[in-house]
Amino acid sequence: MSRPVQTAKTRPDKRENMMGKKAATKDSKRKTNNRPDWDTYFLDIIEVVSRRSTCRRRSVGAGLVRDRRILATGYNGAPSKLKHCLDIGCLREQLNVPSGERHELCRGLHAEQNVIIQAALHGVITKGSTLYCTNHPCVICAKMIINAGIVRIVIRDDYSDPLAAQMLKEAEISVIQL
Repeated sequence: MSRPVQTAKTRPDKRENMMGKKAATKDSKRKTNNRPDWDTYFLDIIEVVSRRSTCRRRSVGAGLVRDRRILATGYNGAPSKLKHCLDIGCLREQLNVPSGERHELCRGLHAEQNVIIQAALHGVITKGSTLYCTNHPCVICAKMIINAGIVRIVIRDDYSDPLAAQMLKEAEISVIQL
């Protein structure tokens, strides 16, 4: 059985699919494209990671990314194999310790600490990576970030720690808030 010859009048438009509907062109895709940029994409993922937090005061998530690939994630909470503050209560609340003070009076690790530890535990190199975090790092985490070779930080919410901000600036680590 021979196929009919298509002419300019009978040939379907290149932008039409088999159902006769016009396919999206590059220009129309750009106008209706609601894909997030890479920083928003990774920060949105880290927002979900933060929901694993076991801290009664604040849920924080962190992730390390290099070459658009997630290297490790972490959230704030008690070390592995220890009871969570959600289950036994918060020592800081019991002692009325204000936020940002006396970090040593806490059972939990910060999300930034946990993501660096997870990378180390699994043999993942952190040097040259970007840290995505729901909050600006504290000074303790800033020092770890500097020594881990992280070169850029993207945050969603601020956290008032002037010394942390100053140290990150001095180390030439850019901090971008979305």
